[in-house]
Order: sequence, then C-alpha cells, then structure tokens
Amino acid sequence: MDSKGSATIELGIILIISILIIGITLTSFENATDKIIESQKDENIEMLISEVADNLINNPGEPENWPEIKKGTPGLGIINEEGQVIPNSLSWEKFTVLGKNYKNLVDKKLFNSKIKSSIELIPLKSSISSVKIGSNKEPNDVYSVNRLVKCDFYKKYVIKDFQSDGKCNHGHDQGEYSCNYFKIFKGNLEKSDYYLLIDDSKKYKLKFLVDTTRVVKPKAWQTTSSNKILINNKISFYDDTSAVVFIHLDEPKAKALLVGVPKDFNRNKLTYDYFRTNDCQFVLKAWY
Repeated sequence: MDSKGSATIELGIILIISILIIGITLTSFENATDKIIESQKDENIEMLISEVADNLINNPGEPENWPEIKKGTPGLGIINEEGQVIPNSLSWEKFTVLGKNYKNLVDKKLFNSKIKSSIELIPLKSSISSVKIGSNKEPNDVYSVNRLVKCDFYKKYVIKDFQSDGKCNHGHDQGEYSCNYFKIFKGNLEKSDYYLLIDDSKKYKLKFLVDTTRVVKPKAWQTTSSNKILINNKISFYDDTSAVVFIHLDEPKAKALLVGVPKDFNRNKLTYDYFRTNDCQFVLKAWY
C-alpha cells in the first residue's frame, strides 16, 4: 500500500473516531439537559404544591361563602371573632365540602387539570381515623408536602367545656368538681339533641348530676356508663318555656363536653375527640 492509501485510511479512522466522540458528547449533553429539565420540573411542582398547601391552610377562600355556592377559590382557614385568620388552623366543615367537590375546586381550579392530587388529614394523639380526599389512585412517584395544623372538627356544636372554670348552683368547689350551666328553651329539644360527651379514659369513672334552678329536692349522682349521655330527658321545665340547666361532675377539669347537635347527626361521630380541636398532619400529594 502506498503512502497515499495509508493517509486515506488514517483519515477515515480519524473521521470515524471524531464522529463517535461527537455522538458521545451529544448523548452526554442530551442526558445532562434531560436531567436539568427533570430537576427543574421536580423543583417547580414541589414549589407549586407547597404554595397550594399553605394557601389552603391559611386562607378562608374567596368568596367567603364558597362552601355554600361550591364556586370560587377554596380555602380552609378559620376566621376568628376579630375577623382575622387563625394561622395553621383549618375548618372541618370546609374540608368536607372540598372533598365532595375536589375535582372542580382543586384539580381544575388550583392545578388547571394538569396535575392529579390528594389531601389526607391525619389526627395526632386522637381516636379519630385519618381522612383522605381527592384521587385514590397514586403512582409510585409522587410529590408531597406535610404541614402541622389544628382542625376544629365539630367544635362549633360545643356549648360548654368542663376543663374550663364554670359556675355551680350548689356551691361546689371547682377545685374538686367541674360544674357549668346553659339556658335552653322547650323548642330547642324539637330540633336538637344535647349530649354530655366523656373522654374514653373517664367514661366509667365520672359521676354526674343534671338539675335546674327550679329543683328543690337534690337529685342523686349517677355514674357514667357510656362516653355519650343524652340529657334531653333529664331536663325539667316545670311548665316554663325555658330552663337554666346545671351539670355537675365529681372531678376538677373533667375531660367532658356538653354539645347540642341536630337530630340527624351521625351518632358514630358523637365522641369527645370529634368535638375538640385536634393537632393533625396535613399531607398534600401530587403527581403528573
């Protein structure tokens, strides 16, 4: 082979090697670009769901009556008596409405139908089971954010909390007893049921007494035999249209609540934990 032929072969080899190097370089560049795009994609969705979670928790929604009209921008925040949003506290009533209208209010309104998601509320140190709304079909790869919140559940129905100081018509020392009172009209019993709710740890240990300002003869103390005691039939009106009812418990700061709920209220939810503010984990998961 002459020198001209050798040079041609060498040139061909160099050209092939150059093409291979360029191909490898382009492949590496494409892989690096894909990783950057994927990294940006991960960062963007993480920022998005973090923002959505914080907005849901710390905003009441717009308009304020969105739970009634099922439209607008949803928010789970609770507004206090001064008109201020209570930080990191969410309304169980709003959460329930959100769950029933999740596709329109979350998937479409908040994520523009581009992202699927779910929200789970997990009560801590409570007998209440976790509640999940949104999609139940989660892939292996999901993005999630967690927040610690307080949920009021059915606290709006609480009339008296016996862990707070009250008043007694028998002069019981509140360092040894828990007593309190409320006013009721006969008509209230037609629409509502009144319960004394006891924490499970105390349901067989407490003694209670229900009477009114009209009682002359003292009534006997009764031992609690359930975690929920209906007191409608223990209220005496004595031909009056209203009564001031006193409830006495033989333990200070008793873990008990007096609640008034609608007649059709779910009896399975008539537990002490459902009517107090619970610490909960708020978990928002999202995926493409």
